[in-house]
Amino acid sequence: MTPDDTPDGLTDRESPVGQPVVRGDPTFAGEHAQQAVQFDPEDPDSLARAAEIVERFADDSVGAADSVYMLRGAAACAALVRGEGSYKAAAERAGSDVTVSFIRKWARVHDLPRAIRQYVATGEIAPTAAKHIARVTDQARYLLAWAMLDGDLTVRDVRSVASAINAGTAPEETLAAHGVTLGEMTLHLPPETYTELRRRAAREGVDPAALVAEALDEQSADPAPAERY
Repeated sequence: MTPDDTPDGLTDRESPVGQPVVRGDPTFAGEHAQQAVQFDPEDPDSLARAAEIVERFADDSVGAADSVYMLRGAAACAALVRGEGSYKAAAERAGSDVTVSFIRKWARVHDLPRAIRQYVATGEIAPTAAKHIARVTDQARYLLAWAMLDGDLTVRDVRSVASAINAGTAPEETLAAHGVTLGEMTLHLPPETYTELRRRAAREGVDPAALVAEALDEQSADPAPAERY
């Protein structure tokens, strides 16, 4: 159920709140995966543990913690919100030094799609940047996350772009103002694949990017298991 004081509506996450989908995967979390904590908003003991973790998380220096640790804190925030029913009640449960703003920011990070959280876990997207990516909604979250990876945006840039998007500016426009062209990236292909891509593009008289886009579109059209969020 959506908390009663959140304007965000449904989240982008499909797995149960608190389930360590990324945190429990050694591909992204490394040795931390074995210690991944799962939170159950309907279990009083699990909720009590989440409250303790949130309280410690709020006391720690954000810059000193590793990315997987911060994802665990975000998961605890999200579970506490669901269990208590609102950001305000979650903050009160976590302790007097935990603010509603803190709970809201990190619960939103936990609700980001798995594809984005994977890059947070590996450190390629800083958790502080993830907080700003989580401020925008829907497709803009992906656009901003990928722009950070491919356009070398700083955390300050991401914050500025997120604010502009929320103010009504189109993602393409505000990213262009920061020197990012949406959809532009560098690919490193095996020589054989590169040669074939160029050969086919020349034969069909199209840009190589059109063939890459066509191949991805065809793959997306095929029935496939839903992405685990």
